[in-house]
Amino acid sequence: MLLHVEDLAVTIDRRAKTPVRPVRGVSLTVDAGTTVAIVGESGCGKSMTCLAISGLLPARGRVSAGQIILQGQDLAALDAKSAMALRRASMASVFQDATGGLNPVRSIGWQIAEAVRLRVGATRAEAAKEAVRLLGRVGLPEPERRAREYPHQFSGGMNQRAMIALAIAGSPKLLIADEATTALDVTVQAQILDLIGDLRDSLGMGVIFVTHDLGLVAQYAEQIVVMYAGRVVERAETAALFAAPRHPYAQALLTSLPSAAKPAERLPTIEGVVPPIDALPPGCAFAPRCSRANHICSQEDPVLLGGVACHNIQVMA
Repeated sequence: MLLHVEDLAVTIDRRAKTPVRPVRGVSLTVDAGTTVAIVGESGCGKSMTCLAISGLLPARGRVSAGQIILQGQDLAALDAKSAMALRRASMASVFQDATGGLNPVRSIGWQIAEAVRLRVGATRAEAAKEAVRLLGRVGLPEPERRAREYPHQFSGGMNQRAMIALAIAGSPKLLIADEATTALDVTVQAQILDLIGDLRDSLGMGVIFVTHDLGLVAQYAEQIVVMYAGRVVERAETAALFAAPRHPYAQALLTSLPSAAKPAERLPTIEGVVPPIDALPPGCAFAPRCSRANHICSQEDPVLLGGVACHNIQVMA
């Protein structure tokens, strides 16, 4: 087991206001060489969960409950310096805005070489050589020339490949890809997903892939975690979830996917929006949007049992 997150809660403290919890009781496990996808609409807590795992929470954010166990070590039990060292050696992240994540006044090769030096202690010459190798590893042509270029000289897809090269410098055990393909066109999305899959298999990495698009992860993830309003509402193997989703929210997400069998048919939508974290309704947060909600749903927040958090499912079981 590479990563185990148990009952994770994140609290954001606010001046003169009640603190809010954008993540509430999230649990998931990532094994080496596998991909876990976290899916859900914007505002469901996907990115905040990953920021907590990677130690990148905003200034007023803190892990207020639960455990993050990385390679057998509980990060909460370590002092800040030791936790940072473990994270730096073991995990890396790729975010949506690759161009914004790169320094515009430093060459691509310099930035990757710096990551190599920080993570494995290489000399400048060794790090520069490794940066070129990594650019070739992620599929950039003429890596020696590209290493001398700057982010503004790269396309969006090339910058994303450069960010992946930056992330895998030092061979991390865990890669977090947070909406890493959202800003790219469909063809480049597929190329980046294939690249991440190839790197996962060749390096034996575990991958957390965050997206709002269930269709993207169908062939890339072994397990899917569906989040809504800061909670996990369903967790299942990918094949099982696509064959028979159980939570009404997961069902609605799948129903809204385009189908080649009915290309002209209008796609159904989920009425309403994800509630803001400081104004969650009582009971199940999805109840106001759920056609199956009953009086219990508006009074009690369901617990995750058997991989699904739904009063109706638990009653039927």
